[in-house]
Order: sequence, then structure tokens, then C-alpha cells
Amino acid sequence: MEDVHLYETTVKWTRDRKGISSGPGLPDLEVATPPEFPKGHPGIWSPEHLFASAANVCLMTTFLAVAENSKFEFNTFECKAIAKLEKVDGKFMISEIELFPVISIRDEKDREKAEKIIHKSEAACLISNSMKSKIILSPMIKVD
Repeated sequence: MEDVHLYETTVKWTRDRKGISSGPGLPDLEVATPPEFPKGHPGIWSPEHLFASAANVCLMTTFLAVAENSKFEFNTFECKAIAKLEKVDGKFMISEIELFPVISIRDEKDREKAEKIIHKSEAACLISNSMKSKIILSPMIKVD
């Protein structure tokens, strides 16, 4: 694997406070100002949602890679992310993102390994490592 990769996106304004985000070979994604801001739009992906989602998706994909490399079998993986937007030093910023992964395992004996893998995944997540927001990991391991 090379050490440098480029990821291209384009955003084009459509109307009001909405636009279309796209990338080579990717489906278009409607984006907008979130409803909490003046003239924002509910039900459309905002930069704030995409920011939280980037950390969330990266945790999942990193977990999948670490689990596969560790030959760790699990039943399901699901994760909720909550991003906290607040004013810090007079500027709005996402100050923290709390990730709530839920990993279901087959046997109680795998709990410790699941916890180790999810924490290793969070530490290795390149998106979280690129953010200045505090990342809080609150995992739940359950036996099915």
C-alpha cells in the first residue's frame, strides 16, 4: 500500500442553502446547512453529519480490518455517533464525537478480545487521528 492517497470530492450549489456533493465513481449526495442554523434544511446530510459519519464509518472499517487480521469472528457490528457542536473561543466547532459501537459475539469467552480489538481500532482510525475533536469510545459487547 502506498503512503499517499488522494480523495477528490466536488460540491456544487443548487439552490437555497443546498448543494450536491460528488466524487469520481461515487453517487451524488444532497447536502445542506443543518436545520439548527438559519435557513437550514432537515432531512439532508450536513457537513456536521458527514463529519460525525466519517469518524463512525472509519471506526467500523478499521474494526473490520483488525478483526479479520486477528481472525476474530463476531455476529454483528453497529455504531451510533453523536457529535457535539459548541462554541469554543468564539467559534463553532465539533468539540467531541462519542462513538457507541455495539458488537455481538458468539461466546462470553470472546468478550475480552472484542474489547481489545475495538479499542485498537479506535486508536488506529485514520479519520479520528486526523481530527482535533475529542473522540470518546463507549463500546458495548453483547453475547448472542
